[in-house]
Amino acid sequence: MVKAFRAVGTFRSGVKNQPFTIDVVADDEDGAMEYVYSNFGSRHGVKRRFVVVSSMSEIDPSESTDPRVISAFRE
Repeated sequence: MVKAFRAVGTFRSGVKNQPFTIDVVADDEDGAMEYVYSNFGSRHGVKRRFVVVSSMSEIDPSESTDPRVISAFRE
């Protein structure tokens, strides 16, 4: 069963650290971490070592405004 997760942290953008908050759909916390790393790698060209996730928590899907989360939990 899939769950919704919220990741909060920073990633290196040039010489500065850019904060981020991203909602993802995954089976477990490890899958959500993998999605976060691959997302920043593909979209921003950031290596995994420059993505720092300070917190990863399971959330209620109704709290999210991310279209992927809304679509995954549509009734």
